[in-house]
Amino acid sequence: MTRKTDRIAFIASEAPEAQIAKDALGAMYGDVPPDEADIIVALGGDGHMLQTLHDFMNRGIPIYGMNRGSVGFLMNEYAEENLRDRLKAAELTKIRPLQMRAIDVHGQTHEALAINEVSMLRQTYQAAKLEIRVDDKVRLAELICDGVLVSTPAGSTAYNLSAHGPILPLNASLLALTPISPFRPRRWRGALLPNRAHVTINVLEADKRPVSAVADHTEIRSVRSVMIAESTHAEAPMLFDKGHNLDERILAEQFGY
Repeated sequence: MTRKTDRIAFIASEAPEAQIAKDALGAMYGDVPPDEADIIVALGGDGHMLQTLHDFMNRGIPIYGMNRGSVGFLMNEYAEENLRDRLKAAELTKIRPLQMRAIDVHGQTHEALAINEVSMLRQTYQAAKLEIRVDDKVRLAELICDGVLVSTPAGSTAYNLSAHGPILPLNASLLALTPISPFRPRRWRGALLPNRAHVTINVLEADKRPVSAVADHTEIRSVRSVMIAESTHAEAPMLFDKGHNLDERILAEQFGY
């Protein structure tokens, strides 16, 4: 089926370069409200792309990013010419985010989605003490660390890679469980989990050693317990130029270019 590209919505970050690009592209191709669009073009960096994917999750509107930021791992190269032809030829990738359910020290429950990762981070100078359960079985009774994260394949080259976690191919049915600056057990470097796994991370000594939980850009402070699993209902459709899709980018990262 031929992809419709008649109605394009341009959504730009606050960066001056992104705002200038939005004006230029809108003048060339027209600019409709997002709810009326066949395709949304996000202009900015990876943070803006993540925000756009969250804002339009499950709307069925594919999102094509063009880099007007810095790294731009989730973005295509910026060019004003032949945009409709690029959109028609672009390859579709569907990302399933993680579902986070966090319970704070007051007993309140908070839910959020994460396209990249769910991370837990110490809030003070004291290291966090965490218990890790996978499918209700204790796998690590006590991890002393700065934090821990669960990453999707799409997010495995982001914070996960910086924490020395593994890069996952996009089509791998896996999640990366990666410690952040582990102190004990000193040699534990994390685990690869099936994407059907349910991970529960309990904070030990939560009052003395407070920990926050972060799903992409949503942060919950002072949590006691966090449950993480791949969402069964949410989906984010992304478009990439042919030959430069997310699979290729993840593979390229493993060879350092």
